[in-house]
Amino acid sequence: MKNITERHEYILNKIKENSKISIQELCDEMNVSSVTIRKDLKLLEEKHLLFRTKGGASSSNPYATDKPILIKESINLDEKNKIAKKAIEIIQDNDSILIGSGTTAYALARYLNPTEKITVITPALKVAIELCNKPNIEVLQLGGLIRPNSSSVAGQYAMRILDEISSGMVFLGVDGIDLEFGITISNLTEATLNQKMIATSQKVVILADSTKFGKRGLGKICNIEDVDYVVTDQNISPNYVKSLEENGIKVVIA
Repeated sequence: MKNITERHEYILNKIKENSKISIQELCDEMNVSSVTIRKDLKLLEEKHLLFRTKGGASSSNPYATDKPILIKESINLDEKNKIAKKAIEIIQDNDSILIGSGTTAYALARYLNPTEKITVITPALKVAIELCNKPNIEVLQLGGLIRPNSSSVAGQYAMRILDEISSGMVFLGVDGIDLEFGITISNLTEATLNQKMIATSQKVVILADSTKFGKRGLGKICNIEDVDYVVTDQNISPNYVKSLEENGIKVVIA
């Protein structure tokens, strides 16, 4: 069995090579108990050398933060635009859709120019403003207090309107996709509204660039198996594609 210094060096080298590692894998390779590995990971995290995750560790922070929308807009912009254009192909002849908040959802609104009439329901102020003067689009803006970070409403006023609505599809931008934990965003209040939007819709479409996989936001909005489509970019790992498809999800790569 390796001593503590050798174990730590081994763990950090494995993290450097693979970006993440599981506790079970480390136990098998070093012939030590899971208790020992958990203590090692805790010490290394305290030294800011890695991030502990469920069942292992990662070189990058797996937890999403609630960044202001103006900052988010500049992150992975090309990928978001490609995802938005690809997602429009899914809409087809739906007479009503829900579009959530977030920068990828806003990109979808920018490229949405239907030839047939459609109703768009949204909590996002920027989405509503983008769509309100486009032909063939009727906009229903959900009400409530506007969150400065997302320029989107949340709370009971929006929830009450959704009680009276049925939608063909909901398009949601998210902050994290974890195959075990599910789909998450970084704000609890908006997570509750997103849950209601999902319950209101017949199909669920998640818009997420490849950096969102393996991360978790604070608020869970649904399980993996509740999703019908995931639209992402070409940098997604083939392992994620396989796992999503095994859960019955249609993966669309932009």
